[in-house]
Amino acid sequence: MEIRTPRLILRSARPDDLEAMHAVLSDPRATLWWSTPPHETLEQTREWLDGMIANGPDHPDFVVERDGRVIGKAGFWNLPDVGYILHPDVWGQGLASEAVGAAIDHVFRTRDIESLTADVDPENAASIRLLERLGFIRTGFAERTWNVGGVWKDSLYYALTRADRAAATAGQAPA
Repeated sequence: MEIRTPRLILRSARPDDLEAMHAVLSDPRATLWWSTPPHETLEQTREWLDGMIANGPDHPDFVVERDGRVIGKAGFWNLPDVGYILHPDVWGQGLASEAVGAAIDHVFRTRDIESLTADVDPENAASIRLLERLGFIRTGFAERTWNVGGVWKDSLYYALTRADRAAATAGQAPA
């Protein structure tokens, strides 16, 4: 499975993505808002990547490439929950929005699903802006939902319906 956007390729994970994904998942800046602490070993990343690969090529969870270099992942490890992480070297360029938007559009095109969800740390302002730009609407809040490395995190919950996505993308060029 492969999706092309103007600057990115979203594709199924492969074993040779290990080093590049480890560079992302071991970076404390990248994992500040992630559901696990930074990966300390290549073996941790291998287990994570093996799980992604085991879901199969039709699963809408993608490695993100830019100019032939793996820069992160975007998609749905567990539908309907969207997840994404990019290496900090590429932050601030609109790449997360491009990747996540393409993954969302793919799911709405290929799955009989009416809404998608997201769980974001209330302190992650960039991710909140990203979700809202993509058309997600806040649906709730809960305290102490994730224990990451011994630290409790709260959650803001968001949802995106087909209709909200269509409204958010009206007048935009397709990704």
